[in-house]
Amino acid sequence: MIGLQNEHERLLPPPPPANAPRLATRIFAADGLLTDRLKLEHRPQQEAMAHAVAAAMRDDVPLLFEAGTGVGKSLAYLLPGIIHAIDQSRQLVVSTHTIALQEQLEQKDLPLCRQVFASAPELDPYTRFKSAVLVGKANYLCPTRLAAALRDKHELFATPEHSELQRVAAWAATSKEGLRHELVPPPGPEVWDLVSADSAGCSRKHCDGERCFYQRARARVRSAQVVIVNHSLLFTLLGAGAGGAAGSRGVLLADDLVVLDEAHTVPDVATDHFGLHLSSIGVERMLRHLYNPKSRKGLLAKHGDPADRMLAADALESARQFFAFVDERLLTKQSVVRVRETGVAEPCLDAPLGALHLALKRRADRFEDGRERDELQQQADQIKACQAGLREFLALADATNSVYWAERSGRRQSIVVLRSAPIEVAPLLRENLLRRDTAVVLTSATLTVSGDIQPFASRVGAPDARAAVEASPFDFARNMRVYVATDVPLPSPQEAKLALDVLTDYIGFCTQRTAGGSLVLFTSYADMKAVAATLEPVFASIRRPFFMQGRDWSRTELTRRLQSVGNGVLFGTDSFWTGIDVPGDALAQVIITRLPFEVPTHPILEARAERCRENGGNPFNELTLPDALIRFRQGVGRLIRTAQDRGVVTILDSRVTHKAYGRMFLKCLPGDRHTPITRSDREAKFQPFM
Repeated sequence: MIGLQNEHERLLPPPPPANAPRLATRIFAADGLLTDRLKLEHRPQQEAMAHAVAAAMRDDVPLLFEAGTGVGKSLAYLLPGIIHAIDQSRQLVVSTHTIALQEQLEQKDLPLCRQVFASAPELDPYTRFKSAVLVGKANYLCPTRLAAALRDKHELFATPEHSELQRVAAWAATSKEGLRHELVPPPGPEVWDLVSADSAGCSRKHCDGERCFYQRARARVRSAQVVIVNHSLLFTLLGAGAGGAAGSRGVLLADDLVVLDEAHTVPDVATDHFGLHLSSIGVERMLRHLYNPKSRKGLLAKHGDPADRMLAADALESARQFFAFVDERLLTKQSVVRVRETGVAEPCLDAPLGALHLALKRRADRFEDGRERDELQQQADQIKACQAGLREFLALADATNSVYWAERSGRRQSIVVLRSAPIEVAPLLRENLLRRDTAVVLTSATLTVSGDIQPFASRVGAPDARAAVEASPFDFARNMRVYVATDVPLPSPQEAKLALDVLTDYIGFCTQRTAGGSLVLFTSYADMKAVAATLEPVFASIRRPFFMQGRDWSRTELTRRLQSVGNGVLFGTDSFWTGIDVPGDALAQVIITRLPFEVPTHPILEARAERCRENGGNPFNELTLPDALIRFRQGVGRLIRTAQDRGVVTILDSRVTHKAYGRMFLKCLPGDRHTPITRSDREAKFQPFM
């Protein structure tokens, strides 16, 4: 319509051109740069994904893309994303679920992107992109706070902690990044809390931008075209309101473009972070940071008076009594208990926290503008947030939309945690992630259920988003054999002992018949330990290194060791079903002990099932089964990681053949082929690759 455009709009420069769609053809076509210059195999699926990503970024719209193993999805989103970010002077945020993928992006894929850009003169301007890894503030050492702690150590720390502080100082003098995990063994929490960057005392106002590890890291992030983050930190920041005000463009950074790889985990991670999390140990650490009555040390030992210190000591004692009461009232028989009614505990901690908050505010106001004032004000804000969280939990303040529960955690199950989570996470993802007027790509090898991506789209609040599926190019029919044990007793309390004995027998048989490494996936930690107790001596006798989750090393280290030994056996639960990447013969066998159904009695699943039934749905078909199918696909997907890989998958849950829904699991298998076996005929039928 003529005449409605104002003078300001006419003077605005046109937006920069979107070169990514055109250059995607130049790079990914059959005769493109990847094949012609870098001699990589042309993958039509990768080309299709690159064009879809480029178009979504051009149009600033969400995209859901399932890319099977071997498609090469990292390059398919990185190359168009970097081109678009540089052309539009924006930032590409790439979020992953696992450390392994972060390391792959940083150490392998981004350098390869630079090679691609350097292979043609027209792409040379893109070779100068910068990248940075965004790590949580609490992971960095702050030299300003370290210097203050060294100066005030007698007021802040008990004598045994002085040597720990000196160890931190010696490490800081040579550290390049100042990240806590670099210091082995890691420093104790009492010391680290007073020297980390997770404080108002670490800021551009108080710190030297050239010396402070965190301020330097922030500067790298601000100037980077590619920012790598993990889902946990991303949703922690979004849950804390870091995404900007409603109506502003961008998800995490101003005017950013976002890719979430390993996106099948997004609903669960978001659920975990868009809720309340108050632990007995966290509250106690927060209060001891202010004042520890035993050591008579802490911030208020320096900045407070006897009355302030008494308030902190009273709050600490009240916290211990409160969490002990919750433990005794709710958690003596079960480690996880849903809270459905108000009044499960008296608000005995409310008044002490309120009095301490006011005292900290008054104490902060006595200082002129500076580091001490900012730190005391921050402590007051944390006390206030803790008080608000406790009030919300005790009142079940959002019972319509959230589920509340208490649980015990920690290795000794001695930590009491108060939790809440949204019953439906889709509205929060829609608001915080998908309706930010920018491109958001969610991709994974497993987003569909029976070929349908709509269940995932609905779960993340994107039922109308663009969506596409590209299957894996690998030859699974040639390189993967699948065996299904049809004689394992069905799960039931009456058959539990027999079923465990049969599982143990099968695992022992399969691991002894297969060369290379084995990954055995459990759904029960108790079952895993019971089988390990029987089979670990067997593995030792045949000289197969044995590793088990939760015993000695982290998941990353266990994966590294399985890769390095070549013929190890790794037992894992839960997180080991996804994200483990061990190519070659070091992982030549995956054994699935049980179908990965979630425990239906967990408060989140229970609340969602209730909501589903209220809406006339079937919780098993709409919630439990789709989640199990995706996790099953992830577990099977641990085996074939490259075109040259080959190996066997053995399923030790006879429900896949005895239950109607079992056919859906069998259809998830690449190639849709399997061989039934029993203990009586397995010697003849079980034929692993040798």
